[in-house]
Amino acid sequence: MVTVHHRTVSVDGLDVFWREAGPTDAPVLLLLHGYPSSSHMFRHLIPALAGRFRVIAPDLVGFGRSSAPSVEEFDYTFAALAEVTARFLAAIGVTRYAIYVQDYGAPVGWRLALADPSAVTGVVSQNGNAYEEGFVPAFWDPIWADAAARTDATRDALRPALARAAVEWQYTHGVPDPSVVDPDAWEHDLALLARPGQDDVQLALFRDYATNRDLYPAVHAWLRESRVPVLAIWGRNDEIFAAAGAAAFRRDAPDARVELVDGGHFLLESHLDRVVRAIGEWQAAA
Repeated sequence: MVTVHHRTVSVDGLDVFWREAGPTDAPVLLLLHGYPSSSHMFRHLIPALAGRFRVIAPDLVGFGRSSAPSVEEFDYTFAALAEVTARFLAAIGVTRYAIYVQDYGAPVGWRLALADPSAVTGVVSQNGNAYEEGFVPAFWDPIWADAAARTDATRDALRPALARAAVEWQYTHGVPDPSVVDPDAWEHDLALLARPGQDDVQLALFRDYATNRDLYPAVHAWLRESRVPVLAIWGRNDEIFAAAGAAAFRRDAPDARVELVDGGHFLLESHLDRVVRAIGEWQAAA
């Protein structure tokens, strides 16, 4: 049985919680979660990969069991999340690693790669966007509108995305048989979203997401120049990040492995074995 460790380290006065398994001398795979989840989304993936990697899955600041200061106490931007993550890696002595990115984890991962291009040895993108064609307009247009107008009205228009129905939808939409998705996954997220101040935290990150698009040309250049091995494994039915975002990786990483799976946004909840197999094949071919 695989032992998964649950640890916390202080980074500039912030507690960063992470899950870890695997040999300390194995290649590091850094798992970066999305909204509205935490490292909890990797609870099944971590032991499945621990025989091949030292798997490290932190909770981003504001999520999971990491510190969640108020918006008055912390600047909730993706740049700030990436900076804390970089300092977390330095604190635990990790200097080279591959990244597995999903949703919000993608812009954090891209920033890590741009800040230290030689540190990142490979990319697994599971519904983690890096291209304009990956955005589904029906989901993203209200977010772009808020980023542009920055009014109370446009901000309040995003509040339904924090509600129970929206969180459950993120887990179940696009899954042919939603009964395979464990309801505890979204209940875990909802319990953490119910903490005081979380609405403001999440709305601040919604507003900041547009800044990630500005980085895409630099991310594409990094992919071309670094030639790191890329696996884009995507739930083809995701109504947040479209499958076209997976295929687009081949423009800048021509040898990228692209797999479209009959699932949704949180692919690990319905297709864990498929993802594990794909990562094994990607690692073997690298």
